[in-house]
Order: sequence, then structure tokens, then C-alpha cells
Amino acid sequence: MRLGVLDVGSNTVHLLVVDAHRGAHPTPMTSEKTVLRLAERIGADRRLGDDDADELVGTVAEVKQAAEQAGCEDLMAFATSAIREADNATEVLARVRDETGVELRVLSGEQEARLTFLAARRWYGWSAGRLLLLDIGGGSLEMAIGIDEQPDLAASLPLGAGRLARTRLPQDPPSRRQVGEVREWLDEQLAPTAKRFRKIGGPDRAVATSKTFRSLARLTGSAPASAGPRVPRTLTETGLRQLLAFITRMSAADLAGLDGVSSARSHQLVSGALVAEAVMRALGVTELDICPWALREGVILRRLDHANGEDHTAMRTRLELGSFDAEPFANGSDADRGTGRQAHYGARWNR
Repeated sequence: MRLGVLDVGSNTVHLLVVDAHRGAHPTPMTSEKTVLRLAERIGADRRLGDDDADELVGTVAEVKQAAEQAGCEDLMAFATSAIREADNATEVLARVRDETGVELRVLSGEQEARLTFLAARRWYGWSAGRLLLLDIGGGSLEMAIGIDEQPDLAASLPLGAGRLARTRLPQDPPSRRQVGEVREWLDEQLAPTAKRFRKIGGPDRAVATSKTFRSLARLTGSAPASAGPRVPRTLTETGLRQLLAFITRMSAADLAGLDGVSSARSHQLVSGALVAEAVMRALGVTELDICPWALREGVILRRLDHANGEDHTAMRTRLELGSFDAEPFANGSDADRGTGRQAHYGARWNR
């Protein structure tokens, strides 16, 4: 089965095409991105302008055509924080549907966290024990922890790298004072959620996804993308602290010249690194494994799980009635959770 996943995010519109069936490893066939930076286009009135909506519609139409040319049997399309925070989101989504035929479903932050957690669990397997998942997007930070395929706790906070770059670090490069103030502010913002996560218990394995974490890991010595997805990559608290001392003195233009940093995201590298540092500090985590699977793979896996037990028409009906708000993509079912909770030996938080 060839599937397409269309992800309309804060920074990019991303199409991932995979060959997949239940019980097999989804094989990426093609991937393409268009940088729109939708989050930066939402004005003070919290609306996406007509010209910006025009560009989104045109991009989605092009992506749909690319998916058809790639032979996709189905195109699963979703949007995240940039669209869900626009006051005219309903109007924009209606335009996309009417003019392209693509139904963009808006995921909540918690749904993002749960689907990304599913992808990480499938990548690392049951042997990972209690899994902690962190993901820094352009508009939000997703967190989840649990021992099953569905996390015991999932949360989303408005602490994305792009959001912080716009609202908290307007100077390029930021001053030492600004960096210090952001660190203190992040600690305050994370404290209540971190307390809830720590009550769950310490993770046996802490993992991170997203372009932000991959870039930070690369800059601290992990293997480049060309080495392939199965090469282990990590981000340590010590390495991140040393990296921050270096990159906070550089302009976005200079950061774009570093290995693993794209010009489209260089302006939010420092803010992303500060969020990563703060959440690791808040949770007492000293090392993160970088997971190559994330939200898009989670959407694919959930689709395959439910395609196995339903015919295509019944499954499509579920999607039309609620898509990612429906059980298959949000909370899962008892069958999805697995029946064998493995023994857990309770690794403690690193303090």
C-alpha cells in the first residue's frame, strides 16, 4: 500500500510518501518540503491573510498532484499549531477543501504528542520500558511518557522554537541578558507540567524527535543524516550546554553555515536549544536518544493499525466523521494498547 502524508506545520508543508502494510516497516519512497512559515504570517489580528491563504491552497494543490503522480492510494492530510491558532482557520480549511479536494484535519497538541509517542514506541520497541518523548516544533513543545503504546500522560505547551524566536528573542544575536531572561521564563512555564511528569516515575529511555533536536545532536557530534536513520544519535546535557555558549554569540546568517542547520530554520536554532535545555533540566534528563520517526510516521502507523480490521470504506467513513479526532488517530483502542505490560524496574530520574 502506498500512502501519502501531508503535514502542514508552522514552518513547512511536508509530503512524505511511503510503501507500507501492517506488520512491516514503512519504507520512505519520496519526501518533499515547501517552506511557508505560516506561523510567522499570522498577524496581530490572529488571522491568516488572503494572500497567505492563496499560497497555502496552491501548495496543497501541488502536493496533491505530486502524491497522485507517486501512486498514493490515500493521502492523509493534517495541520498543527499554526493553523489551529488562526482565528480564521475554519475559513482557510474550507478554502483548501473546496479548491483542492484535500480535507486538512487539525490535530490538537495532545494528539500530536500521542501520535509521536506511538512512532517512538514502535521504533524502540517494548524493551525501551517506560518511554519519555520530547518534540520541539515551530509553535509548540510536545511531551509524553508511558510504558504502553498509548502514553500515561501527554501534554503540549506553546513553547515552539519559532514562537520563542519571534516573541522572546527578537535581537540577532540575542544579548546575554535576553538569554538569561528566557531561561528563567522557560523554567517558570515548564514547572507545573514537569511536576506532573515526574509523578509518573523516571523513564527507562528518554527520546527526542523533530528537526530541532536532530540539528542540536548533529552540532554536538552525532552522525550526519547521510549516515542513515539507524545510526544511534544522542544529545547530552553537557554537549547542549557547551553548544549554547557558542551559538548564542552567532547571528542567524552565520548559524545557517553550520553543518545540519538549514537557512530556513537558523533563526530559531538558539530558541530551540534553550527549550531543549530547559525541558531536560525540568525533567532531570541528562541524555536523549534521537528517534528518526515522529508525527508523520505515527499517523501512518495508526492508519495501518485500523486498516487491518476494517475495510477501506468503513475506515474512510471514520475519517470523514472525525478523522484524527476519531478513535483510530487520537486515543486508540484496547487492542492497540497491547495486552502484555512488561515488568518495569523503575529507573530513577537523574538529578
